[in-house]
Amino acid sequence: MKPVDIFSLSLRTIRSNKLRSAITIAIIALGITALVGIITAIEAMNQKLTESFSTMGANGFTIRSKERGFRIGRREMQVRRKGDRQEKKSNLGLPITMQQAEAFREQFSYPALVGFSCAAGNVYSVASSSKQTNPTVSVFGGDGNYLILNGNEIAVGRNFTRQEEGAGAGVCLLGYDVATKLYGANVDAAVGHEVRVQSVPYRVIAVLKSRGAIFGFSRDNIVIVPYKNLVRNFSHGSFSIGIKAPQVTRVEEAMGEAEGLFRSVRQLAVTEEANFVLERSNSIAEKAINSLRYLTAAVTLIGLITLTGAAIGLMNIMLVAVAERTKEVGLLKAIGAKKSSIRWQFLTEALMISLVGALIGVGAGIALGNLFGVLLQTRFVIPWNWIVYGIALCSGVGFAAGIYPAVKAGNLNPIEALRYE
Repeated sequence: MKPVDIFSLSLRTIRSNKLRSAITIAIIALGITALVGIITAIEAMNQKLTESFSTMGANGFTIRSKERGFRIGRREMQVRRKGDRQEKKSNLGLPITMQQAEAFREQFSYPALVGFSCAAGNVYSVASSSKQTNPTVSVFGGDGNYLILNGNEIAVGRNFTRQEEGAGAGVCLLGYDVATKLYGANVDAAVGHEVRVQSVPYRVIAVLKSRGAIFGFSRDNIVIVPYKNLVRNFSHGSFSIGIKAPQVTRVEEAMGEAEGLFRSVRQLAVTEEANFVLERSNSIAEKAINSLRYLTAAVTLIGLITLTGAAIGLMNIMLVAVAERTKEVGLLKAIGAKKSSIRWQFLTEALMISLVGALIGVGAGIALGNLFGVLLQTRFVIPWNWIVYGIALCSGVGFAAGIYPAVKAGNLNPIEALRYE
């Protein structure tokens, strides 16, 4: 028998047993759908995490305060391993002050972009002359480089001037969601108007472009004011300093320079451990992505277990098919079909069923995974490597499930097969 004849006969057999074939295809498709779907969703999450946390790109890093203990009631518990260096109590958990951030910016001579900011919390309401938001708006204080270092862009208006920044002027930049709640779709109307954050008046000088949400939390429900104004009018936490090196290859060098200078600004002795940390802008995303690898491994294991069950089901169906078609096999052998042709016929049927299930599962998995991506507002994701792995796995399943029934069919005695009832 020619390969074309074997393929045609296998296809006709599959069509003649539609229910049995459909059930087997569905089992395989479900396993691949779960595997590819969750992997696609994980890649969409990775993409979102990278976009959200790597705002400065691979050539940016942040200096922030180092928390040394945790608090229970009014007592602070310090966690220290045996052999750790003792530090001055005054250095433990110290926030970065405005004066320290300013001193660092003035003294940092490395050719890099420097900016700093601080947060006042996310419990504020913003009011115009006629409308008011819910008390869920986040208020940040920043300098003129805040927007660049945090991935924000201006939709309409302008940034802070050096004079406004230095004087702590009563001006602000509205996030897109805040501007929409106060002025509707015409966010341009916000510029030049006065709003009140709690009871503090501000003149709007810009509305920021929308950045969307991450895991259901809007990144546009914010107000940015000059950092000196925030310090004057709101309680706030520690300052954080953002640095963006000119090239990725110079980040380590810039981090070394920044660490040495900031130790001096913080007045740390040579023997004291640093009470601040330097963190690359994409390190948070990398940590989150690394944690998702465990989920990927678990999903892969579940998918393999499902496919193993599908292989067992497919083998049983093929063995039943051998028993039902014993007389047909005997007739093929009687007219000259070889053992190898009979084996390839049954093996081709198993492979075809597996591959059809794989293709359906891959398509459904990509669709489900990207449906999750739509909720996260990410680009369309196609996990090409897992598509290849999925098809390869299903081919292996089909081959493993079909080889024994194929050999059994090929070894049938034609005379006994023709007399089989």
